Amino acid sequence: MASDREQSAKSIPITVGDDEMTQPEESGLVEISAKETDDDSERLSSSEPLAQNTADSEKGPVLAELIASRAEIKRLQSALSEAQEAVARRQADFENYRKRVERERGETYNRVVSEIARKLLPVVDNLGRALEAERSIEADESKEFRHFLHGVELINKQLSEVLQSLGIEPIAAVGERFDPHIHEAVVTEPSDEYEADTVTEELARGYRIGNQLLRPAMVKVAAQRSED
Repeated sequence: MASDREQSAKSIPITVGDDEMTQPEESGLVEISAKETDDDSERLSSSEPLAQNTADSEKGPVLAELIASRAEIKRLQSALSEAQEAVARRQADFENYRKRVERERGETYNRVVSEIARKLLPVVDNLGRALEAERSIEADESKEFRHFLHGVELINKQLSEVLQSLGIEPIAAVGERFDPHIHEAVVTEPSDEYEADTVTEELARGYRIGNQLLRPAMVKVAAQRSED
């Protein structure tokens, strides 16, 4: 390529002193090379803003999509939090409803059983008194009567077990500290065996179902001895 430029270059005369010399006319080549260099620089400089604009134009949609995604995440998080709060409220309401139904059911059960028990308790009392009276003369009775009395005792025991299965429990009395909430003092008298305000004898058994008192126990209570 260098040989082609040398052949195409024109020779121009140059006079140095008395001698005339020829020099290739290369100014055109120099000018072209400089122009090409300037054009390349301009193309490079003009391509930089274009590349920057292209990058910016590509970043725009990505940034918008990122912002939209973050907004959607916040919306979903808020919706999830609201849903969790709603579920927690529903669970609390259901738990309160379940407890209320169980309480009402228990109260209804106790009320029905209490009504039946109040009607049965006098029968239980009379049966117990009859057995106590018959035991005092059992030794003088015949063998057949003793068998009959034993059968009555079994019936009384079975009836007590039925009451217990219904949740009806007797109230402790003898030897317990007198409690006006569950005991009813029928007689008070001094006692050498028990301290004052202690139940010494049960005259009629008391009963309760759960925390509900069906009937207080009729009791005898030891009184405070007077000092002589």
